[in-house]
Amino acid sequence: MNSVDFLLTNKDITYEIRTDIKRLGRPIPDLIISKSDVGKSRNYSRNFNSSVYDRFKWLCGCPKRNKLFCFICLVMGGNRSAWTQEGCVGKGRHKATA
Repeated sequence: MNSVDFLLTNKDITYEIRTDIKRLGRPIPDLIISKSDVGKSRNYSRNFNSSVYDRFKWLCGCPKRNKLFCFICLVMGGNRSAWTQEGCVGKGRHKATA
């Protein structure tokens, strides 16, 4: 019930279900995300590190989509953004981080 797919496909969730989802906690799976960047003097490779869940308590993951989402936004029906619709795979900014 607290999976990202469930939250994305069920928009009319009752208060009771939202409370249960919150109690179950956010899904924090290990994801396979990697990015390569070109710097001035060398190339860089970044891989997903699950410690990001510890730093950003609002973050959740979807192993089916292999992307990151804003758990609070999904549960509470936040604004439509990459964090609530498509998911993110790279460095991104979210109002909760500001």
